[in-house]
Amino acid sequence: MKRALGAAPLTLACGLAFASPAETVILPDVSAGEHEIELELGTERDNGRRNADALTLSFGTGVTAWWATELGVELGRERDGHVRYDGIEWENRFHLLDEEDEAPIGLSLLASVERPREREEGWSATAGLLSQKKLGRFLLNANLLVERTWAAEAGENGTHLGYQWQLKYRHAPRLHYGLQGMGEVGKWNEWDRRDDQQHKLGPAIFGRVPLDEGQRLKYDVGLLFGLTQATPDHTLRMRLEYEFR
Repeated sequence: MKRALGAAPLTLACGLAFASPAETVILPDVSAGEHEIELELGTERDNGRRNADALTLSFGTGVTAWWATELGVELGRERDGHVRYDGIEWENRFHLLDEEDEAPIGLSLLASVERPREREEGWSATAGLLSQKKLGRFLLNANLLVERTWAAEAGENGTHLGYQWQLKYRHAPRLHYGLQGMGEVGKWNEWDRRDDQQHKLGPAIFGRVPLDEGQRLKYDVGLLFGLTQATPDHTLRMRLEYEFR
């Protein structure tokens, strides 16, 4: 999902899954019989220094017209340059509404569970509402995410609230451009002070390259800027996705 591996390790103890530099805007798309191999990379810099690097490699498939599932392995880079296994995540999307069926918006439910390598970091599960709206050549995505962490000896247990959004202009099939934003506000019933919340946004480019026999390669790259003291100054993230049937 994102990052050009760097110097400091990314561990799940350092923050929520939707606050990691490998975070990507999750799309509500579900297509029966379609398979995907996805690579996400990301790196963060804070005060001019590389802060965290991560990589996620995942495989997903559309099981039915309403259910898609994906299994991903998360990696991080340690200070000595070695890449290490950080955790595993199982993600599921359940399709609810489709604009092609004359619904006002596209809508899916997200349900995922994550197990870090370090057992003292416990477990985490994320539930979310994923939406999409076409506005002429513009495409808007907005997601609301709730993450629950439990059985953690290191770090904090509890339920936290996050969000993601992106707006892109579909200039041509191989090149779209727009904006992305994401962040988290703290516990769902007790938000952190503004400076302790994480919020970032910035420009992004997107596109798809058709290949033989219905295969295609999709990409998106974003440079996000931190808006609060608790957010890294810069996050560079990239997603590369190979789709086939």
